[in-house]
Amino acid sequence: MKTPAGINFLVDAHGRKTAVQIDLKRHAGLWEDIYDNLVASKREREPLISFDQVRRELAARRARDEAKR
Repeated sequence: MKTPAGINFLVDAHGRKTAVQIDLKRHAGLWEDIYDNLVASKREREPLISFDQVRRELAARRARDEAKR
């Protein structure tokens, strides 16, 4: 398979791929997908918070912010 234009692999002395360069003008969407995937992978072991808890925490934060005004 041919590497698409704007994507270059850096290889070590043994020809093994060690890094990649991506032309962001051509492949900005691809980079966003890669970055989102990395962030999601990093967060997959974080504890889950229910939607109701998030709503309660946001409401409490909003109330604190309004009380400061």
